[in-house]
Amino acid sequence: MPSSCKEIRAELAECILKSDCVLKDGLSAKECLHVDNEYRVPKECTAIKKSFFECRRGMLDMRNRFRGNKS
Repeated sequence: MPSSCKEIRAELAECILKSDCVLKDGLSAKECLHVDNEYRVPKECTAIKKSFFECRRGMLDMRNRFRGNKS
């Protein structure tokens, strides 16, 4: 995985692990990222999740593969 996505992934993991979904509700990070539990996760984590998705999608887009992700 390119370093640009590693940073976003680490930021997402940190945000999810500090959320009430994990700390108070006792769910795993994977369960908190599921669509059914989206209301339990803060908006900041949702925004980071979207940017991580865009980064990963940019890796698969043939137009961006050789140029790299936009940062």
